[in-house]
Amino acid sequence: MSDWVYRLMDNTGLSQTASDYLATAVCVLVIALLSGAAYRLFKGVFLKLIFNIISRSSTRLDDVFQEHRVFDQLLIFVPALIIYLLSPLLKDGQNWLARLAVCMIIFGILRTADKCLGVADTLYRKTEASRTRPIKGFLQVIKIAVYVLGIIVMVGVILNRSPALLLGGVGAASAVLLLVFQNTILGFVASIQLTENKMLRIGDWIEMPAHNADGEVKEITLYTVKVENWDKTVTTIPTYSMISESFKNWRSMTEAGGRRIKRSFLIDTTSIRFCTKEMLDQYRKIQYIHRYLHEKTAEIRAYNEHNRINLSSLVNGRRLTNVGTFRAYLRAYLKHHPQIHQGMTILVRQLAPCESGLPVEIYAFTSTTDWNTYESIQADIFDHILSVAPLFDLRLYQKPTGHDLIHGIELWKHEKNS
Repeated sequence: MSDWVYRLMDNTGLSQTASDYLATAVCVLVIALLSGAAYRLFKGVFLKLIFNIISRSSTRLDDVFQEHRVFDQLLIFVPALIIYLLSPLLKDGQNWLARLAVCMIIFGILRTADKCLGVADTLYRKTEASRTRPIKGFLQVIKIAVYVLGIIVMVGVILNRSPALLLGGVGAASAVLLLVFQNTILGFVASIQLTENKMLRIGDWIEMPAHNADGEVKEITLYTVKVENWDKTVTTIPTYSMISESFKNWRSMTEAGGRRIKRSFLIDTTSIRFCTKEMLDQYRKIQYIHRYLHEKTAEIRAYNEHNRINLSSLVNGRRLTNVGTFRAYLRAYLKHHPQIHQGMTILVRQLAPCESGLPVEIYAFTSTTDWNTYESIQADIFDHILSVAPLFDLRLYQKPTGHDLIHGIELWKHEKNS
């Protein structure tokens, strides 16, 4: 056929060079039309057949291949093979047309490998191991290596040179490559460290104020770590920053099964006093500290009698205070609370007094790590504390409000008039 085309062009009366160019153009056009028609035919038949097979299949694996359009990448082999087989039609252009076909085949292999790696990542994400050891960063490194190698091979095919010679040139230009792929190399090293040292996993709650990140890790890639913040915004952090900078990971809290309550309230120091007999009689009616008061008063009485303390002055000897009794009650209350983790630290402690009063801190752990439930438990505990404090003859401190000032003025007027 090619000889017939070239003879036909020779009979047009054009110069030899012009007729050869025209014949080559006609052959190229015919090859392009045939390859294009074959591509459209296979796309309409092959893909439809594959889709019907997948839709009838009960397995999930082939659906993942369809989602990533792996089979679409195979279509490029059809025109590539036709071009390669028909390249002998050209007299002088056989070599470059065959090289073009080989490059198309290599490109099709690269695209198919890329999509297959995406399939591997999708399938791996469905396993439990993906939460502790994500592989997306490693797959991205493999993709880069595959594309770099494929491009080198394609350049070698086009230039009709051995790819080994080009790889030698790449070795000589390694300094430039290190500069170009600096972020890739840093991200790769960081991904390995994060994974092997178990510093970060998918689903971890992390805080990184330097990047305004406070939320759940959704994705760990070669270049970035994607964090969905609690306000539903997304923060993207360079992977190597997770190694070079500090961040807080709340995973151990979740694994421990308890979330810490660490909150204080202020007691007006003018309401703190020694307990009188009437106060103790009233406190003994409280179930949680009845035994404590019985043992403590017996201990104090024995101490004072043994040391012959003169009890005529409140300064002498040992005595119970209302704030100490209140702390004992709160400790017993937390010990009996069904939603406080009894296997972890439970403290009711005084902090250093300040200009606002005496801070008393609750330090305990809830038996759940669920955020919503945790906040409810914490709120219920402090609701109870604020309500029960007056029963121990204690006043909680808060800055005076307009209501307090008005009430004080009215009391002053009432006393003045009376």
